This record gives sequence, structure tokens and C-alpha cells, in this order.
Amino acid sequence: MRWTSMELAALATAAVPGLSPTGVAAAADDARDFTSAVVIDSEGHRWRIRSPQHQEAAMRLETELQVLRGFSTGIRAELPFRVPSVAGAVRRGEMRTFVYNHLPGTSLELSALAQQPQAVIEDIGRTIAAIHDLDEAVVDNADLPRYSAERYRQRRLNELDQAATTGEIPALLLRRWEHAMEDRDLWRFTPAVTHGDLHEDSLLIEGERVMAVTGWTDLHSGDPADDFAWLTAAGDAEFTEKVLAAYRRHRTGEVDEHLMRRAALTAEFALAQWLVRGHASENPEMIAEAKGLLEQLKTDIETYGGQPIALTPAEGEAPVAPAEVQDSRPVARAGAAATVADTGEWADSGEDDDEPAVITDAAASGRSNHEDVREEVTEDHDQTGKVPAFAPRPLPGDEPTGSIPVIMDQPPAEEPLPDRIFEEEDEGDLPIHPDEASERRAKEKHFFPAVASASSAASTESASSAQSASSAQSAAPVDHADPEPSSSPASPDSPESPDSPESPDSPASADSAASPEADEDGQESIYQRHPGLRPPAA
Repeated sequence: MRWTSMELAALATAAVPGLSPTGVAAAADDARDFTSAVVIDSEGHRWRIRSPQHQEAAMRLETELQVLRGFSTGIRAELPFRVPSVAGAVRRGEMRTFVYNHLPGTSLELSALAQQPQAVIEDIGRTIAAIHDLDEAVVDNADLPRYSAERYRQRRLNELDQAATTGEIPALLLRRWEHAMEDRDLWRFTPAVTHGDLHEDSLLIEGERVMAVTGWTDLHSGDPADDFAWLTAAGDAEFTEKVLAAYRRHRTGEVDEHLMRRAALTAEFALAQWLVRGHASENPEMIAEAKGLLEQLKTDIETYGGQPIALTPAEGEAPVAPAEVQDSRPVARAGAAATVADTGEWADSGEDDDEPAVITDAAASGRSNHEDVREEVTEDHDQTGKVPAFAPRPLPGDEPTGSIPVIMDQPPAEEPLPDRIFEEEDEGDLPIHPDEASERRAKEKHFFPAVASASSAASTESASSAQSASSAQSAAPVDHADPEPSSSPASPDSPESPDSPESPDSPASADSAASPEADEDGQESIYQRHPGLRPPAA
């Protein structure tokens, strides 16, 4: 809710008991976030009243309250400038309006500030150095964030992704900012206490001194370059260099050499953040203003090159597509759209993986990496679309022909292998081929139990003698087919008797069935070829 100056004066009387306003005037402030006024009481004292316009601004004022409470008397005494104090607050709905003790000094326009004498410029540098030299306990006591250099860089990248989702950021700027944010050498700085919202309106000048610093709603520990972003918009390089030189003289901590590069990046990126805020608050005026400023920045960079931010020039400065035809997808960072082109296996290993992988980055040309790979494959006009037949590894001595051999349906006739194959044997992978010596040694081995019987030895000469010898050996036969012995001995003449020639379990019957005379095909008996297969005699 926007209050008038008279309404703010009335709120001040409720916030500070005994305050009797005699005059009120509007005060300069961010009109989109706050409504401010200066009230003069009956004793001639001045008070500043600040009322938030929305919930986010109210949270910022609550944060500033915690920050100012953390400035103890000892800290305030060491600072070369004054810090506001909260005199009271009054709640209206979910938001509170704050009343501050009035501070001396007047804020100047940036162009007027650049024309101030050297003493004022020197004091500006000393003021910024004093803020960055503050103890980080001020941040911790207010429960405010502390960022390392790498964490702050990742935070910027996340904000860049969020800004790219609007689809209204010129592609030239997206690539420019992305390249600078990916440059790790640019972000090697020592974190310090940072004001976070420092600009010309925050400095109250009186005479040749900076009397006070206001607007402590974004205090944090992070990149000190953020407090120099407003200087890059001054358009006066000499003024900026003088302030930076004074800052280096008064700063007790180390000053990194890339401070102003990151400051220029922060100033440019603030336009994208303004666009995001406009979309978040659904404010068409903010959106239109941000888009106009972004287009102007894009034109300036195309015409004049822009201020240097990245340490190395970016490749492909020409935008891929106009800003008005961009989609709303987040901008792709290096490795984000990276895919494995073709390694033959999944490449999901860690950083120390020695397996080579071909990484491609999806460009903004409207086609994916897989499409690029397919186009490269289709350039081969000799492809048949069929999987080539499997070809065995060539034997030693074969000369490569450069063509894929075809496996025929019917294998060719076996040919004797050359002797040089066995002369060139290597350890580990040897082809095994039978020869006469190995077959002879295999035949000499007794794989079956030998039967010391004259009839077994003679069985290979004649079938009839083998039958008679087998009958003579079966005086005490063992029935292997029937494990349970019969209760009464069977008659030798009985068909069921094992000794009966008609019995299927008798050795004689087996020899008869396998004898050349009984074999319909005229083949030798298995017992004739392998005498050791005969059942052992008891």
C-alpha cells in the first residue's frame, strides 16, 4: 500500500511516542519498493519514515533491522561514516513501517558525484574499504548468508538459468554472461562483508565528506565487486579509477585484480534480474523497462564491444537466433547438453576415468547431437543396411585384404593346415589341432577298466570264440538290471535266468546282439571295438 506523506507522518507518531510533527516532505527512495518521507518535529529534529510496498520489501526492512542492531557502539565508533538507527516501528497488516533517526548529508546524482573534488572521491574509496573490512560477525549475528567464491559463482549461474527461462534475454548477452561465469579464474577472490545494494543514493555527502551510508537491506558476505557495480555505469573512467585507487590504499585486505571485471558483469546482469523481478511480480511496466534496457545493452555491445568481463574471448560471438524467437528453456551451459557421441559403451565414469569419450555440446542451431551423429553416418553411400556376417580372426600369416570376409552357408572342404602355423605358436592363444602322435598317445591310455581274460583278448578275432569265452566266464553272473535278488534261484534253462542265452541281460545275449552275424548293418560289435566295456567277472 502506498502512503502519502501526511499518512506517513501519522504513522511516525504511532511508532515513536512523544513525536509531534510540525512538517513533512517526501524523500527520495526506490518508489517500487518503498514510500519514504522526512518529518520535522516540534523540537526541530528530523526523522525518516520508510514503508514497504510489498511483502518482499517488508522482508528487506526486517533484515535491515537485524543488521543495524548488529552494529554495536564499538563498531559504529570505528567506521568513518554514520549508520542509521531504528527509532521505532508500527505494524499495519502484515508489514511494518519503520522510523529512523535522521542522518546528515544529501545524496547526489552520479554525474554530479563524479564532478566532486578529490577529497570526496578519496572518501568514497575509504568508505567502501571500511565496509569490506568489517568483521564477519556482523553478518553472522544477523543470520545473513556467507558465500565462498565458488558458491557465489554457482549462485550467479543459477540466476542466469532463471533469467533465461523468460525467453526475453538477447542470445548475445546470455552467451556473454555465461562465458564469464564459467571462467573460474575470474572468480578467484577472497569473500568480504558486502553492502550488496550500494549506489549513489546510499551515500550522503556533506561538504567534502561521506557522512553516512544507508540502505543495509542486502548485507552479506560474498563478492566485494558487487559494491563497485554502480561505478561501471558512471561513464567516467577517470572517476572510477580514482575511487578504485583510493579503495586499494585504504583496504587492509587483499584486492584481487579482476574486481572491476566482475563489477561490470554485475551491472549488466542486474538488468536480467530486474526482468525476473518484473515477471515474478507480474508488473508489465518493469518487464517493458527491463526489455528495453537489455536491447540497448545488446546494441551497445554489438557497436562498441562493451566493457571487458571475461578473461578470454568467447567463441562465436554472433547470436544464433534473434531474441524474439528464443524459447523459454534455460540456457545450456558447457557439459549441460553434452552427450556421449559414440564410445561403444556408457560413459558414466568419474573425473579420473581413463576411458576416452567423445563429448559434443548441443548448439542452438535447432538440432541435437544425435542428429549430428546420424548425419555423419549417412554420408557413407556404400552402406547396405545389413549387419555383416561374423568373420573369425585370421590365422597367423594371413594378409589383411581390407574387406569383410563372408561366411558361406556350407563350409569349404577341409584342407591340411600348413606346418608353419605350429612353428609360429605364441603364448596365451594357441590353435589346437590333432595330429597322429596325439591320437596314438590318446589310444594308449586306458579309459576303461581292463579285464584280464583270455576270452576278452580273443574276442576281437572271432565272434564265435568270444561268445564261448563269455559263457565260460559267467559262472557266477551279477544281474545289474535287477538290484533286488530273487527269493529262489532261477533255472539255467529259464528265459528269465541271467545265464540263459535268451536272457536280455546276459553277456552272451549282448554279444549275440552286437555280433557281426546278428547285426543287421554288418557293423562290428561295441564289445569287439572296445573290449574294456564288458562287465567285470565276479
